[in-house]
Amino acid sequence: MKTSKFKYLFLVAALGLSFTSCDDFFEPAKENNLGLDYMDKNASYAEGVLGNAYTRIPCGSFPFSEVGTDDAVSNDATNNWRKLAGGTWTSNNNPTERWRDCRAAITYLNLFLSRVDGVHWADDDVARRLYANREKGEAFGMRAMFMYYLLQAHGGYDDSGKLLGVPIVTTPEGASSNFNLPRNTFAECMKAIYDDCDSALALLPDKYTDIASESDIPAYYKQMGADVDRMNRVFGSKFNGRMDASIVKAFRSKAALLAASPAFSAESGTTYQQAADYAAQVLDAIGGISGMDPTGWTWYANNSEIDGLSNGANPKEVMWRGEKASNNDWETDNYPPSLYGKGRINPTQNFVDAFPAANGYPITDPRSDYDPSDPYSNRDPRLTAYVVVDGGAVGVNNTVINTEKGSGKDGINNEVGGSTRPGSYHRKLPRQDINLDPKVNSKQFHYTPRIRYTEIFLNYAEAANEAFGPKGTGTHAYSAYDVIKAIRHRAGITDDSYLDECAESKDKMRELIRNERRIELSFEGFRFWDLRRWKAPITETAKGMSIATDNNGLKTYTPIDVETRDYKDYMYYGPIPYSEMLKFSELKQNKGW
Repeated sequence: MKTSKFKYLFLVAALGLSFTSCDDFFEPAKENNLGLDYMDKNASYAEGVLGNAYTRIPCGSFPFSEVGTDDAVSNDATNNWRKLAGGTWTSNNNPTERWRDCRAAITYLNLFLSRVDGVHWADDDVARRLYANREKGEAFGMRAMFMYYLLQAHGGYDDSGKLLGVPIVTTPEGASSNFNLPRNTFAECMKAIYDDCDSALALLPDKYTDIASESDIPAYYKQMGADVDRMNRVFGSKFNGRMDASIVKAFRSKAALLAASPAFSAESGTTYQQAADYAAQVLDAIGGISGMDPTGWTWYANNSEIDGLSNGANPKEVMWRGEKASNNDWETDNYPPSLYGKGRINPTQNFVDAFPAANGYPITDPRSDYDPSDPYSNRDPRLTAYVVVDGGAVGVNNTVINTEKGSGKDGINNEVGGSTRPGSYHRKLPRQDINLDPKVNSKQFHYTPRIRYTEIFLNYAEAANEAFGPKGTGTHAYSAYDVIKAIRHRAGITDDSYLDECAESKDKMRELIRNERRIELSFEGFRFWDLRRWKAPITETAKGMSIATDNNGLKTYTPIDVETRDYKDYMYYGPIPYSEMLKFSELKQNKGW
């Protein structure tokens, strides 16, 4: 980071202490000439510093990084992920970069933590200390979160073969600080995450709720003199959407799974058992598998649920979300062109083929009864829910979409920059009750989940399979098998024959879990990172399906190559920004970059 950036950390947004959804909490802190001592006198000023970190959360929107994988392509030639996958990924041209924003967020958090105990949060001394503790807990939790995102994007092996993370900085920096710091080891960074999580969990409630009885007050806060009124004032439901203990536990689970994965496990100091245990702590709070939302796989299409969300509230499937807003952005970008959309994100045939048959068998297995001449019939219900295949119905009028070449606007490659390239359209996120006809141009509510419980279930299944085997439970009440069974049953795959077969082998169960993760978390920004932490193939050519109808009205389906993937082996790990390498001699670049 540039030294000049730290010549003044006198930053503030005049913000209140009551909020709605997380993105509504804060406006970016504005630089002014007030000194840091003003933080002690003005709680809104202090909130502005903390708020600056909130505004830098990387999971605030979907990056559609699947375009850089075998799951999707884009018809937009300027798409950064498309260009990255095509061979333009360098340390100086990096759409995956999180170094600057995440490290800047940590800088604000360190500043905040250094002053939080002296801030005049309230006239009442007990309430003041309660506020200080809660805000400290938020800051510790967010610092762990930002470290996780840094490791995901920039952790890697240097030329000497050492697995490195990022420089660990836990104190405020100023103009006289030494910014030329070496990278700490990946294991040291993981310890920093765990330590910050422990600090946060000691201070935060699992959820922000209003209590009715003194018996609901934690002993730690009761010793400080807290009563029901003070607890509700400081830890009540009006703070839903801010960092709480359940969110901290979820990010600890995410970080542990990253560290235990093949790309990092050799030197991370974290095991799959730890990752399973951390995920289970999140899931046990909702009753384990019994707490799985039966409609969680269609969270984006649960329209009445979305429309009825009150400020700060979450659906059952969602742990943490962004702002609820009325728009038609996803629809404008992804509806087929016949429905006035740009058809931007196109699922590949690779992704379509990942969906099993209705009986749960992969379509490559003869027992699936897959029919290449009728490829979209008798399939996993999630296929037509997540992908617009040829003959699929879309939009307010259930318009049938024909992707056959020459069939019209929606046909494969019929309109450069508008039509699908592989022969399908993205359906998972756009609402189907929006009409983009310019005469109507309707809008509906949307939100972006930051963490879904399904992700944590899949985290557990992956880690538990590696630690305990397909049906092993460790110290928990459910296994990887149990989780995958529940997820598949929820989607409508109730024949367990293939699942039972996979349960006989850790390797086969691993393959199934990864495929379920691919489907369930599709287009939510996971696959690019999953392939890399697994050290799985990343150069699979993106394929499509060309459809033609003969004189007898019979359709033929021919797989085609759409786009190659130009990655080198060292690209399992992202680079340190080139500009940072130029400025700071102590930094070591990841090998190959």
